[in-house]
Amino acid sequence: MSYDDLVEAAFFDLDKTIVSRSSSLALGRPLYRAGMVSRGQLMRGAYAQLVYLLIGADEERMDRLKEGMLQLTKGWDRGQVERLVQDVMLDVIDPYVYQEALDLIAEHQAAGRRIYIVSSSPEEVVRPLARHFGVSGVIATRARVGPDNRYTGELEFYAYGQQKAEAIRALADRDDVDLAGCYAYTDSITDLPMLEAVGNPVVVNADRELRHVAEEREWEIRDFDNPVRLRSRIAEAVPPKRAGLAAAAVGIAAVAGVLVWVSLRSRRRPTPA
Repeated sequence: MSYDDLVEAAFFDLDKTIVSRSSSLALGRPLYRAGMVSRGQLMRGAYAQLVYLLIGADEERMDRLKEGMLQLTKGWDRGQVERLVQDVMLDVIDPYVYQEALDLIAEHQAAGRRIYIVSSSPEEVVRPLARHFGVSGVIATRARVGPDNRYTGELEFYAYGQQKAEAIRALADRDDVDLAGCYAYTDSITDLPMLEAVGNPVVVNADRELRHVAEEREWEIRDFDNPVRLRSRIAEAVPPKRAGLAAAAVGIAAVAGVLVWVSLRSRRRPTPA
């Protein structure tokens, strides 16, 4: 394989990088009505999600999120979860994404780069987003599902920290991607390995620790501050006969942060850093 045969790509984190704010809290009531969460879990989740949004998530907090998610979702029927998301998403959420993120995705695509979304959220809810934007693929958390199509409480792959970077490198080897010419965008210090895996790291709406690292290493720093409604964008961009289908796909994308919310609901409230 010669250098000329290699391609470039841009890797985007999801929460606080593409999606400007968590829309997953709106799923709480439908999940509650479906008998999948209790009222107490609903209230604890609301508080914990606020902490997450304001403070962020370090390694310890993310570990609590993961364990909480596994315990809470154990035994849930995967098909039921997917149907619930499909049925209620557009009714309860009018998600916001950063216009700047959408523009960047379009710019990279115009330059011939592949686009990948890299998220610790489950692939069941990340893939619809990838399909809508026409991206090349996703790297996301994969939960283990048993023969009965129910979550077992275990993970096949946890897309977090160093695991994200390892998955990116494996993808590059498999798909002939030149990482030296690639870009990565994220907001969290937990994604530092992901940024270090590419030749063009960019921090977006960075937490304090990541911003400090970016300043020291003279990485590009961007602040996105122009959220737009996906509904209106879909209506403008999609022909009428396809608008409904595309809207449904994008609506699910907003739930990509649902693992953060779902996992927090059954745990103790995290202690602010």
